[in-house]
Amino acid sequence: MMKKFALFLILLLSFPCLNIFAQQPTYVIVHGAWGGSWQFKNTANELEKLGSKVYRVNLTGLGERYHLANADINLSTHIKDVVNTILFERLDSVILIGHSYGGMVVTGVADSIPERLKKVIYLDAFVPENGESVAAYVEGSPTADIISSPDGEYVFPSWVKDTTAFPRDVPHPLASIKESIVLKNKKRLEIPSTYILTFDPKNGVGKDDFYFFSTRAKKYNWKVIEMEADHNPQINKLDELVKILNNEK
Repeated sequence: MMKKFALFLILLLSFPCLNIFAQQPTYVIVHGAWGGSWQFKNTANELEKLGSKVYRVNLTGLGERYHLANADINLSTHIKDVVNTILFERLDSVILIGHSYGGMVVTGVADSIPERLKKVIYLDAFVPENGESVAAYVEGSPTADIISSPDGEYVFPSWVKDTTAFPRDVPHPLASIKESIVLKNKKRLEIPSTYILTFDPKNGVGKDDFYFFSTRAKKYNWKVIEMEADHNPQINKLDELVKILNNEK
């Protein structure tokens, strides 16, 4: 009996296809503007309960790295934050998730290291094409005030009243909002991708601020999932979001 058990262990360790650890899905989550990786702590915990490994990248100058904030931080900085996490952690077959502004970041990551990615998931996020920026999308729109900058360096979250509370949204570097993304690698468009559009059923899908990007996703022949939720389902629709993300692994 012991010989059979020993043989089973040898086979289990010898063949990756039989090794459950070799099959563990790996998620890398990128938060949005003003936010931080703290917003996806519960999302990560729930996905890990289901057997996945989750990395939450905190972008420079935001969240727990707010003490590093400076006016020179731009989109390229944030792209490098994620690229270096994947490279230094030696991650492969990554399921990369970008929320809101994080869509700009994950697009840049897909352009930089497409060979490391298994899938890209845009969570109510920007889907830029070469030469586009967040500012270009928002300026002139009804929501343009959201990226106004009194000091010319940061975009302040007007909804935060208590600036001593932790965790909280913090001022976002304006340079990252204004920088146009540079995309050169067409292989990024070969990566299987999914777009999750959250919307208020009272207003309908077509009136959502990110509806345009879901139509762009359809143009790319990506899978599009419509979810009744506000812009932050990781907070307000956690269970439903985790189920969707787990099904996309």
